[in-house]
Amino acid sequence: MSDHSRDLSGAGRRNFLKGVTLTGAAALTPAVVAQTPPPKNPARVVPLPNLAVETLPPPADPSNQTSSGGDFMVDVLKTLDIDYLAMNCASSFRGLHEAVINYAKNVKPEILTCTHEEIAVAMGQGYAKIEGKPMAMICHGTVGLQHASMAMYNAWCDRVPVYVMIGNIIEADKRAPGVEWVHSAIDPAALVRDFVKWDDQPASLQHFAESAVRAYKVAMTPPMGPVLLSLDAELQENPIPDRERLRIPKFAKVTPPVGDPGALAEAAKMLAAAQNPVLICDRLARTPAGMARLVELAETLQCAVVDQGGRMNFPSRHPLNQTFRRAAVVGEADVILAIEMNDLYGAVNSFSDRIVRATRAIFKPDAKIITLGSRDLYLKSNYQDFGRYAEADLAIAGDGEASLPALTEQIKRLVNAGRKSAFEARGKKLAEAHLATRERAKSDATIGWDASPITTARMCAEIYSQIKDEDWSLVGNGINIAWPRRLWNMDKPYRWNGVSGGAGIGYNAPASAGAALANKRHGRLSVTIQGDGDLMFAPGTLWTAAHHHIPILYVLLNNRAYHQELMYMQAMAARHGRSVENSHIGITITDPNIDYATVAKGFGVYAEGPITDPKNLGPALKRAVAVVKRGEPALVDVVTDPR
Repeated sequence: MSDHSRDLSGAGRRNFLKGVTLTGAAALTPAVVAQTPPPKNPARVVPLPNLAVETLPPPADPSNQTSSGGDFMVDVLKTLDIDYLAMNCASSFRGLHEAVINYAKNVKPEILTCTHEEIAVAMGQGYAKIEGKPMAMICHGTVGLQHASMAMYNAWCDRVPVYVMIGNIIEADKRAPGVEWVHSAIDPAALVRDFVKWDDQPASLQHFAESAVRAYKVAMTPPMGPVLLSLDAELQENPIPDRERLRIPKFAKVTPPVGDPGALAEAAKMLAAAQNPVLICDRLARTPAGMARLVELAETLQCAVVDQGGRMNFPSRHPLNQTFRRAAVVGEADVILAIEMNDLYGAVNSFSDRIVRATRAIFKPDAKIITLGSRDLYLKSNYQDFGRYAEADLAIAGDGEASLPALTEQIKRLVNAGRKSAFEARGKKLAEAHLATRERAKSDATIGWDASPITTARMCAEIYSQIKDEDWSLVGNGINIAWPRRLWNMDKPYRWNGVSGGAGIGYNAPASAGAALANKRHGRLSVTIQGDGDLMFAPGTLWTAAHHHIPILYVLLNNRAYHQELMYMQAMAARHGRSVENSHIGITITDPNIDYATVAKGFGVYAEGPITDPKNLGPALKRAVAVVKRGEPALVDVVTDPR
């Protein structure tokens, strides 16, 4: 026993406590402070072990159990090629947790430690869009699922497969008194059933095996989406009575549905005969093949493409990319093909948010509209994420990416030399318009170049200057500013990872980390433009990135406000003829200003800032990129113009 332990044990400790009155304790305080100099480096002081009995391992269970239901669950998950299991640890899934770390040796799946369930789900959403397969996450009963629900809603709206599990105790007589009752439910999935694609609560291990495979299959079948399994605690923890009778079903990935050949042939005729066809797409590219297939179709027709940006669908510098001329090309179109669109109505109409809200069509009354996608194959009613009803002349149900090769081949058969010459002339005009749009963007970006706060255009230009020679991937864009898509050369499927889907704040930081984890094995440099307000919803993401050595550059767009809401509040005040001076109340993130670099350093992340002088931004980004290339996360706090 050490001298310290001896002084505080037995009679010595009792005498010490007995002799200290309230007054005596106060009198002792100055002497203690005076005799104990502060440590030179407080961050490295390691506390003495806590030897309280409750922290010691429990005695061995007399049953000498050597396996558990959790072991079998791990065997099932391994057949589904699940690499990671994100979690915020909890007792309701301790059986599966223990099986992963001891039975599976923390390999396939490997645990990702998260400080909030929303972080765990959002990481899975970002990961799936890069890697093309789900990450699993597990959370604690009713309360954990409530924390996870916002991120699950984002994944639902974004049509992304996320494999969610929760712990639960089904049988009431098995719940411990107290907290296990408020953390359990008869039907916990009822919380999120309106925005998951499928859920189940297995009653046996064989039931789990079949439902686990089914859940993966459902999640990965277009239109994709999150799924949920509720796992009983005893099913995870108890011995397996009949292991030899259990069977893991084979998983066969569903081939995505292709549009009806006759309907595709009709669409091909309409597009081939059109004078000004336009392709509009949103969540088309679900694999790396999606971009190449859309490029082939567009080049076959030499037609305009408008990329809504839900995925990386079309190269930003391709001459046919007319994204930032949407109103012009849609207004000239005689045939519009909308592929995997969520909000087609919004894409072909102009909306006026004034005292009386109104819309007007930006397409010609006689323009023909064709839709191609999987959204019509699966729809729910309560949450209105599907947008306003848009009329179509031909609606083709089928996966857009899978259907494009057949559509393109049909068009090629219809194009003779005369039509091909007309197509080439059309493509030349579009290329000239694209180049003019790019030059205008470069000119616009120079406005306020040396201003402080730093303009968002300069910030994006400085980021691109540091990453353009790397194999980079923009894994997030917190407020969806347009400058990267206007200025950067986005030429590969992973250059851009899409948006949140449900526009839920708190998505960007963890989803970017999940995407960066997927990029890590490919050796890509991941960068995200991180909103300040979004980061404060899930700042613990930074610790997870540091703990798991996820290389990612967070460039913090620090406008010290939820600035979109500030603009709305100013508009409301102006509408009512009132002063805009108080519009900041309840919206700005000031007084005090948050020191995000210090916050990040506290989580173990390399950080610089706040940077207010644009001349200092490039060097700071260069240093941060070097850290990321070494395999660690970094953050640069940039004080910017509002938008």
